[in-house]
Amino acid sequence: MSGAALAVVVVVVFFLALYLLQRYGDLWKQQRLVLFGTLLSWYLCFLIVFILPLDVSMTVYNQCNSNITNNTTPATPTNPSSRSEANFSPFPSMSPPGKCEEPWTYIPNETLRVFWRVVYWTSQFLTWLLLPFMQSYARSGAFSVVGKIKTALIENALYYGTYLLIFIALLIYVAVQLKWKLTWADLQTIGITAANTWGLFLLVLLLGYGLVEIPRSYWLSSSHDYVLSKSYFKVAKMATEKAEADEKLADVMEEVAGIHASVRQNHFLRKYVDIILTKCPTKYQEEMGINVEISRVDQNAPPTKRVLVKLHEKVVSAVQRHNQTQVQWSILLEQAFHLEDVAKSQNSSLRHFTHSFPLAHRGWIRRFIYTPTVEWFWECVLRQGLCRLLAVLLCLLSAAVIWSECTFFSTHPVLSLFAVFIQLAEKWYNYHCIEMVCFVVILFMCVCVYSTVFRIRFFNYYYLVPHHQTDAYSLLFSGMLFCRLTPPLCLNLLGMIHMDSAISHKDRVQTSYTSIMGSMQLLSFISDGFYIYYPMLVLLLCFATYCNLGSRCLNLLGFHQYITDDDLTSDLVDEGRELIKRERRKRQRAEDGENRRWAWRERYGVDRATGRNRAGYTELKDNQKEPVTKIKKSVVTFTRRNEKADEQQTGLLQEDSSDDESPNRRSTGGSYLTLSPPVKGVFDDV
Repeated sequence: MSGAALAVVVVVVFFLALYLLQRYGDLWKQQRLVLFGTLLSWYLCFLIVFILPLDVSMTVYNQCNSNITNNTTPATPTNPSSRSEANFSPFPSMSPPGKCEEPWTYIPNETLRVFWRVVYWTSQFLTWLLLPFMQSYARSGAFSVVGKIKTALIENALYYGTYLLIFIALLIYVAVQLKWKLTWADLQTIGITAANTWGLFLLVLLLGYGLVEIPRSYWLSSSHDYVLSKSYFKVAKMATEKAEADEKLADVMEEVAGIHASVRQNHFLRKYVDIILTKCPTKYQEEMGINVEISRVDQNAPPTKRVLVKLHEKVVSAVQRHNQTQVQWSILLEQAFHLEDVAKSQNSSLRHFTHSFPLAHRGWIRRFIYTPTVEWFWECVLRQGLCRLLAVLLCLLSAAVIWSECTFFSTHPVLSLFAVFIQLAEKWYNYHCIEMVCFVVILFMCVCVYSTVFRIRFFNYYYLVPHHQTDAYSLLFSGMLFCRLTPPLCLNLLGMIHMDSAISHKDRVQTSYTSIMGSMQLLSFISDGFYIYYPMLVLLLCFATYCNLGSRCLNLLGFHQYITDDDLTSDLVDEGRELIKRERRKRQRAEDGENRRWAWRERYGVDRATGRNRAGYTELKDNQKEPVTKIKKSVVTFTRRNEKADEQQTGLLQEDSSDDESPNRRSTGGSYLTLSPPVKGVFDDV
């Protein structure tokens, strides 16, 4: 069963990472190296999360075997002064069984250590060396591979140099101040400690936000008025961003058009200009081609290659941002329309969900399974209750995590709730319970941290956008964050459940995961200070998130955030409501035209726009020829009548330019336009 469990986890995690990459990235258009680096980083981080509970259960099994061999009780404190405190433990002491039962997810220790070593060091190589280089490579505007590599090396020189100075300073402190002789294993431990310290610093910040925001978001989503108002707010913000993106794209395209006109076909820079043109939208390519054919005048001197490199980077960024805003705008409109339909259906006495635009919601699933009645019960009855129930459960779990973060350093008595659960299950060797508790806790913490990574936005440099709209730079940056946050997250969990000897100070078998970390006691001021007391700041960050201090600060800086008691928020909500009304009218006119087209097709078997029947031919059955013929005759008669009316109006508006010219001829710049005599009308005498 051991190999099967590991194989299932490996396959499931791979498809999970692939699904997320497909949701946020584009598997068919983005660079293969970018996709490979992002997928590998996400995959390795998710593997660490899913395999760690199996490692904990294996550690309990190994501890059981060690107890049988040594004929001792489990988890004996190493400190002699704490042995007396162990007598007051709330857990009943149990003698180890005669033979330890293997867990159903048994994995050999050597296999697990090799697995952790490969996964951990590969993820560290990605986050500290390869992914930063690939970020600069993917964002570079150079036109060749050598040029992109050169740009990436120059941009990362400062990045690598800063970390190298920090590492050298840490080595000097350990070697000189502490007077230790460093070995290769000690150097590895120092590097791991430095990486985990930096990751733990980010972890507490993101975790404090997610522990409050995720339960609160589910609770607020049960209020339909709140969700609708926030949707209006997002629409107003997105309208501004969309206008800015369109304006920036137009400015960049104007610059491209100027360079396109100034560089001739036989110029040596022409091939670079053509590469830039291929990155422009089709509409602008056609306009620039037409304008150049009409007037091919070199008003400016040809640019340099450095200018073209910068322009290439600007074009890629502007087009990407333009596409993002277009897709997000469409998604927000659909969400707002749906929420307004939910509001109308809630106020309706009929238990039937009505869509404003039914043509967009056709399909056999909605016809037979997700019927309007089922949809009404889900949207108007069940969804609100389930969101509130889930919010309450997540709130309790968040409270347990906060309490355990603030008290996991206390081993006598044991105050961490998760440590209590694990130790109770360990007393009875209940591997299923151990794995379940570890998996639920680490999964919830990962959701809190990773969801914050997916939500945060650093201007337009880092922004994960769903529906395949995330750029290469943001994808790689998210992979870097995952690889830096996951190892300290796992160590933090092991500390909360007292499976890390650096925290619990117990003489027990270590997990295979901590065995590759080395002894953290090498740097006691970090293992006994920072690792223990810094996670307590999560309580302060949770309080700040609950009071929306971060959102209020961003509002003061000009980055509008949704705050219910803010005047600017209410103004943006009103603006978004008006924008939705306008877009609804546009969509309604298009929907009415489509409905008339469908009605015409169902009645006569002909598409009104193309004049073709369902089979694609103009010939119809005998019983359909007569009405179609009448329709054609009426259309021709109506067209001729309009043409005659236009001719009459044109003739009445013409005036004689001179007495010697015919009344039916008018001079137009040296040429004459012949007009037909006006038709005698009823009101001519008047």
